[in-house]
Amino acid sequence: MTAIITTPLKKILIDSLVTDIQDSANRYYIGIGKADDWDSSDTPPIPVNTLREERNTRYAMSSVKNVTDISFVVPRTTWSSGALYSAYNDNIAGHPVQNYYVITDENQVYICLRQSKDAAGNSIVSSIKPTGFATTDFQTADGYVWKFLYSISSPDASKFLAANYMPVRYVETTTAESSATDVEQETIQNAAVPKGIVGYRLTAGGSGYASAPTVVIEGDGTGAAATATVAGGVVTKVEVRDSAGEMVTGTGYNNALISMSGGGGSGAVVQPIISTAAGFGADPRVDLRSSAIMLNTKPDGSESGEFTVNNDFRQVSILKNPKNMVGAAYTAISGNALRAMTFAAITTSFSVDKLIEGATSEARAYVDRIDGLQVYYHQTEATGFGAFNEGEVVSELDGAGTGVLDNASIDTDNNAYDSAAINFLSGDLLYIDNRAAIARAAEQQEDIKIIIQI
Repeated sequence: MTAIITTPLKKILIDSLVTDIQDSANRYYIGIGKADDWDSSDTPPIPVNTLREERNTRYAMSSVKNVTDISFVVPRTTWSSGALYSAYNDNIAGHPVQNYYVITDENQVYICLRQSKDAAGNSIVSSIKPTGFATTDFQTADGYVWKFLYSISSPDASKFLAANYMPVRYVETTTAESSATDVEQETIQNAAVPKGIVGYRLTAGGSGYASAPTVVIEGDGTGAAATATVAGGVVTKVEVRDSAGEMVTGTGYNNALISMSGGGGSGAVVQPIISTAAGFGADPRVDLRSSAIMLNTKPDGSESGEFTVNNDFRQVSILKNPKNMVGAAYTAISGNALRAMTFAAITTSFSVDKLIEGATSEARAYVDRIDGLQVYYHQTEATGFGAFNEGEVVSELDGAGTGVLDNASIDTDNNAYDSAAINFLSGDLLYIDNRAAIARAAEQQEDIKIIIQI
């Protein structure tokens, strides 16, 4: 038995996720971690959806920061002169290699309604960049027909525009305080024409045509018109236009039957391409078939001591509704997930990424960062998860660092470590991304963008 998940179901699932993230009762955080090498060549493995993978990711986590922004996104296609672009096709799933929409260098997004073709039906590359904010479709001098959908604002570009993805959204409503791009997009949304025949799919050219036949359109909508082109007795293309050459898509079509009348030939087969139900521009998320969202956060330096600097990380994760170490909901903007040992004295300085061991406990761990007499660390399956003893000597196995931990009379609890701000074993771990090492410095700001595809 063969089955598919349809676009409406994907939209329900992605809408539900967006609603959950935006719910004030929930707290979503993006985490980073894994300061130690993956292996001898430090090659990141492909993550697997197992409890072991989840557990190891939690123990390697070093810091988290809340998700600050979220947007629907689609694969990015930047307009380039000399490239081929497909026309929108209601018989193609997802995004074809030659995509049917573009973003220009002004961050304006257009959908292609007709690919330029010569008289023989051969595709012609795009050479004229679409421009302008017209509410109706328009043709450029190279023969392509485009429709403007929306502009990406500077704030949205900063948060969500990436090398391979671009933001797409729907404007619910505007007020006097709304941005110019929101007002512009709302105008486009309100001008959308529902269920128009925006193109014609020629599946067979037939034969014996001495002249262009008349395109006959029968359906439950009104107003659509098209013209056929013949070369060598074969219908080579059928395009949306009336006898005056104007684009006439009509409206209200749920179905249409296309036939040819006259011309002296036979056998041409044409199928209609019908727009989205509300029409292009009514909801760009639908027009561009968005089934992905991007989560964004920007850790800035040490985030007031919560984030490790002067080291690297190899994992990015998403953690929902974590708790602090006493079991209450964690609500701070950012948080440290590493344990820290406090030393009474450090004889020889420790270094990050070194393997340390307790002289009496034989517990082992990796050093993530050093802050005065405090050494922050994490443990792995390779080190084991043994507990260090208060007052014991701790030394590097692959370096010279050594020191003595505070003893029990100084420490207020029975642990030889200070707890992290966030309990990395709490909350739902929703996402794991294994990467090559990414270095962090005190003065830098990461721009972490996570794509979730349904």
